[in-house]
Parts: sequence; structure tokens; C-alpha cells
Amino acid sequence: MKKIQMVDLKGQYNQIKDVVNSSIQEVIETTSFINGPKVHEFQKNLEQYLNVKHVIPCANGTDALQIAMMGLGLKPGDEVITADFTFAATVEVIALLNLTPVLVDVNPDDFNINIEAIKKAITPKTKAIVPVHLFGQCANMEAIMELAKAHNLFVIEDNAQAIGATYTHKDGTKTKAGTIGHVSSTSFFPSKNLGCYGDGGAIFTNDDDLAHIIRGIVNHGMYERYHHDVVGVNSRLDSIQAAVLDAKLPHLDDYCDSRRNAANKYDAAFKNINNIEIPFRNGSDDSHVFHQYTLKVKGIDRDALVKHLNAHDIPCGVYYPIPLHLQKAYADSRYNEADFTVTNQLVKDVISLPMHTELDDEQIEYITSTLIKFING
Repeated sequence: MKKIQMVDLKGQYNQIKDVVNSSIQEVIETTSFINGPKVHEFQKNLEQYLNVKHVIPCANGTDALQIAMMGLGLKPGDEVITADFTFAATVEVIALLNLTPVLVDVNPDDFNINIEAIKKAITPKTKAIVPVHLFGQCANMEAIMELAKAHNLFVIEDNAQAIGATYTHKDGTKTKAGTIGHVSSTSFFPSKNLGCYGDGGAIFTNDDDLAHIIRGIVNHGMYERYHHDVVGVNSRLDSIQAAVLDAKLPHLDDYCDSRRNAANKYDAAFKNINNIEIPFRNGSDDSHVFHQYTLKVKGIDRDALVKHLNAHDIPCGVYYPIPLHLQKAYADSRYNEADFTVTNQLVKDVISLPMHTELDDEQIEYITSTLIKFING
């Protein structure tokens, strides 16, 4: 059996190495390292894939979130509502811009931001909502957009974990994750479903005026060289990373299918195990792209399970072990523990298993049987 990886980037690379290598070599030979043709090619191809008017590449996913908020003109003191159960980058940029983060609880099934918790958190100072499409599945975007419209709020989708996922609306129409809110951000960190070989990110929007502002922000506030019209940052996707991403993009749907197939096999192995709750899938099969395959375990020692799996050469992860509202950097006396009952339980129960495009049946059988043996004693 091949060594089990949490994410097997080398195996994925071997499947497309000729295209990747030639694309990188082309960038090197043309020396168009910044804002070169490969960046513009990738941008256009991703716009077409997502069916979105504007993709603005940038240096990383955290920058993408920050730049989206800068583009919307949010001011210090404005409140931004987001989920408590997610990676710190989402709240980090809110704080960096001197905005006021407002953390709320999530759903117990799909782990995404809870609509009733958002309603409760809205005040006259609220200016935006940041739903995080956690682990590869969209938040309830129709309900969020209705709330935003009723209260005149912006919606910034954090799509770092769900690129390629599909959101099915009540009327049956389908939309790609990251194209529903006023603006969206994504990350191309190597382990993402669409990942480069370094750092990278992008912002998506269908708003022409907002896209224009954001294009200036990512490039020092310049639309014309040495003319700085807005306060900007230096955040550009380099051409080598764009070349890698453009080589991978035609395979993204296949990558998502591979992850779903692996998830189906995990589900089948665990479906009759009482101490395990398999991932919830909201709607049609294409709604979840399984950036992570995350179980909830009940009545067993989760941390002991982690040690057991590691002892059997099975990597795993706990995403996330500490709620954001309990992190030293984001603690706030306004928060009431009673408002975070779901998150506070999830951090004790969740465990993520290896999930990537190269998982094979032998590896999945070994992972599942090892985990089940631990539960059964």
C-alpha cells in the first residue's frame, strides 16, 4: 500500500506533470513573471468556469478577503458578522482593517453559519456578512442574501474551501459557489481543491464598478502607472502560479468527483457505526466538494483516536480545536458562551480524515477499518 497522505500533491502532479512543466518553462523563458499572459489566461478561463463577470487574481486567500472588504469601502467600527467555527484568516482581516468582528454560531449538521444567529447579531452598525463555505459545502446563501437585502448589508463569500461546489436555488437553478454574494474570495493554497505550488488567491464579483476598484487596490492603487487613485496593497498572483492553476483548472470537476467518490466510500464504511456521524450533504451530490472529510465522533475519546490513527501511519486533522471567540486575539466581553453551544461541541467532536484526488480503495479500507477497530475496542 502507498504511504497515506493527508493531501497527496505529488500523486496529483504526476498525472499532469507534462502540462505543468511546460507551462512553467514557458513563463521562465518569456520572463513575464508579474502580470504576464498566463495570469490573464487563467483569469479568463476561471471567469468562464464560474460564469462570473470578473475574477481578480491576487497573492493569497487572506489578501483576497481583505481586498474585498477594502473595495466595499467598509470603515473602522463597522460590524462584520461571520462564523465562529472556521480558520482565523476570516476574522483576522476584519480586525486588521479596524472593523468590528461579530462571531456567531454555526449549524450542527453542515457546520456553516447559522441564519438565526445572524439575525440575532444584526445591529445598526452591521455592514456585512461573511459566510464561510466550510469544508467544501455552501452556506444557506438564499437566506443570507434575503437578510442582506432587508438590512442593506454586503455579503462577502469566503469560498476558500468550496471552489467547484454548486449551490442549488429553491427554483432549481444552479450557481457556482462564490458567485452569489456581492463579492467573494478564494485561496489557491497548495492543499485546496484548486491549488497552486505556492501562495495564491482571487476575488470574484459581478459588479463592474467594484471590480474596477479592486483591480486598483491589488496593484498599489494604480490604474495607470505611477498614478495612485486609491489606497492599495501589493497583492498579485505571480505568473508561475497562474500557469500551474491554469493547467489544473480543466481537471477541477474531475478532482471534485474523485473527492466525492472517496467520501462515498468512507460513508459506506461508517454508515452503521453508532459512534460516528458522517458528513451532512445539503441537497444534490454536486453541492459538496469535500475539501475536508470531517466526521463527528460521539461517546469516544477523540484525541485518543487521533493518536491511534497516527500510530498506524494514518494522518488526520482537527479543524478546528479552538473556537475563534476563545482565541486570545479575538476574545471579547460581548460574547456569551450560551450563544456558541454548537461550536463549543464541534471543537470536541470533529476529526478530518485523509481526503484528496489520489486516495485508492486499499488506503480507504485501511483507514476505515483501523478507525472502526478503535471504536469497537
